[in-house]
Order: sequence, then C-alpha cells, then structure tokens
Amino acid sequence: MSKVILITGISSGFGRETAAQLAARGHKVYGTARGACDPAKGINLLTMDLTDHGSIKRAVTTVAENEGRIDVLINNAGMHTGGPAETTPEEYLRLQIETSFMGMVLLTREVLPVMRQAGGGLIINISSIGGLMGLPFQPYYSAAKFAVEGFSEALGMEIKQFNIKVVIINPGDFRTSNSANRRKFLAPSGTGDPYDAQFARSLTVIERDEAGGKNPAILAGKLVKIVECRNPAWRYIIASPDQKLAVLLKRILPGKWFSQILWSHYRNPG
Repeated sequence: MSKVILITGISSGFGRETAAQLAARGHKVYGTARGACDPAKGINLLTMDLTDHGSIKRAVTTVAENEGRIDVLINNAGMHTGGPAETTPEEYLRLQIETSFMGMVLLTREVLPVMRQAGGGLIINISSIGGLMGLPFQPYYSAAKFAVEGFSEALGMEIKQFNIKVVIINPGDFRTSNSANRRKFLAPSGTGDPYDAQFARSLTVIERDEAGGKNPAILAGKLVKIVECRNPAWRYIIASPDQKLAVLLKRILPGKWFSQILWSHYRNPG
C-alpha cells in the first residue's frame, strides 16, 4: 500500500537516496531542503529550514492539505560540527542543537496531530552511533544525538496509545557529505588553540573513517524496509562490525575502560 511520507534533508546523503528509493517503490514522497536542489523523479520538493518554525508549519500544512494524512515522518536532516568543546564558537553550538534537535522536535510536534487524526503513523528518527557514545572533538554533535535518543524514548511511550510508532536509527560511518559539511563548521584552530595538535590528529581519523564508510544506498534500502514493515523494531544499529562491537563494549565495560579504548582510536591517526 502506498504511503504518504515526509522526509527531511533530501539534498544529499541518506535523505536523497532514501527519498529516491521510496518514490521508486510507489510511495507519495514529500522531501524537504533548505534551498534549491534537484530531487529524484516522483519527489515533491518542499522548502524548509529546521531553524525556522514558520517554514516547518508551512511544510506540514502543505502535505496535510494535499494528502489528508502523513503516514511516515523521517527526521533525517541535521548538521555536523567539529572541534573542541572549549573553543568551538557558541554560534556553531547553537546551530547544531537548533538544527539537529530543536528543529526535529518542532517538526514532530507539528506532524503528531495529523497522525493522531488519521489513526496512526510511523516516526523514524535518524540518530547516530554518536548518540550512544560521546565522540571526542564532536561533543555538540553527540549532545544533539543523545537528546534525540532521550526524546525518542519518551515520545514512543506517550504516543503508543494513538497507534503511532517511533523507530530510532543509529548509523555508523557512511560515505556522505558529512566531512565536507563539517569543514564549514570547524572550530578555529591554530597555534593559539591549546587543542590544535590533537584536534588535527583526531580529525584525520574521523574523516578517514567516513571516507571508508558504506554506501548511503545501503542505509536507504534498510529504511525502505522499515517503512514497509508491519511491526518494525524499536532500534536499528546500521554500522560496520567494529562499530557494532563498540556499542556492545559501551554497554558492558566500565566507563573508564571504554573511554580509554575509544580515545586511543581517535588520538592515533596512523
């Protein structure tokens, strides 16, 4: 059965590939982007900025008026800052939280009444491995994703009575535009920054891992299956075997031990 789907952030990466695959399967897809982009065939493009509540309201109203319902919301859009917690500019911190958490929350709040009136729905929130463990030199990205985790868990319990399900996705490294986009929001570095040398080494590791990640089409294919699944699981960790092992170790090891293991990965670029 064809579903009405609203997905954010379709200009590149996961969003673009997922929207294309869903449209190819015959679903009615509305995809959002902040500016002009060239979406795949069959996608209805909406202009929306997650830091602008007015644009969020307009996008949801457009879908609801055109279709009478929203069956699936995929909260995919976000941003990726990088840098030391101490020296990252406050404007980047605020933009990270407002885009990756507050914007997602405000959009979800606008969609929920539409889903309740229709008798149910599915909300898929794209978190990250970084939402399950704090990543050095990505502190505000991890903070935003930790917030997504807590919000999703609480929301899932509240809206179960309305036949609305929440699913959390925790991707590992994929070959998306993360590295390039993060470069726009790196903390100023140089000889005056006490974290400069280690930040540079860690950034090399971060971008190397991302460059060696999986094709976004793999995650998109998984999302399509979740959308079409009658009874999806609560959480899907879609990552490499070593990243899945890291999640397991985070659960079972003392925090001090795990942080030492994780830090040793990021401090050594070789």
